[in-house]
Amino acid sequence: MLPHARSGLGGSLRVYNPCMSLPPESPDNNRLGRGMIVAAWVVALGLLTLLFGDFLEGERNPNRQVLSRQDGSGGVEVLLQRNRYAHYVARGRINGEAVDFLVDTGASDVSVPGRIAMRLGLERGAAMSYQTANGRITGYRTRIDRLELGDLVLRDVEASINPAFDGEEVLLGMSVLKRLEFTQRGDTLILRPLRDDPS
Repeated sequence: MLPHARSGLGGSLRVYNPCMSLPPESPDNNRLGRGMIVAAWVVALGLLTLLFGDFLEGERNPNRQVLSRQDGSGGVEVLLQRNRYAHYVARGRINGEAVDFLVDTGASDVSVPGRIAMRLGLERGAAMSYQTANGRITGYRTRIDRLELGDLVLRDVEASINPAFDGEEVLLGMSVLKRLEFTQRGDTLILRPLRDDPS
């Protein structure tokens, strides 16, 4: 048995005995501890969701920050990386509003999904019939005052509104691509404006 230690004031100090039972925790402390654990898990799951969502968005669109540079003659060129689905998707702007473009050499012009056209305030012009992979659809002629892709800027671009298409990307078709010189090197697509383009 351990002797009691004497204090300098004549009192006795109690020696800790590990066999002694601790006082029971209060119900309030238990609830607080459980609440903090739940909150920590919620925060952790939220962060994981954000990180995974950002990873998937990067897989879909590796060109959220479009790389532009000067070419050998002092002109502008844009470099796009191919995504994991072998497509070229890139962040750009239509009339100052952010959109995602999907480069599509099979589209005759810039094709804007109906929902995005409404957000951009594009006016519907004459109705036109288009042949698509899903059959014939009715679209509407429109024009884009200013289209930006990195440092490339094109003005007065022919486009169409496709109300039947509910995608997230604007198809960057030949009404833009015919005004550009493009070269593919591996997984990189290099776009340059044609020398005689008025934009």
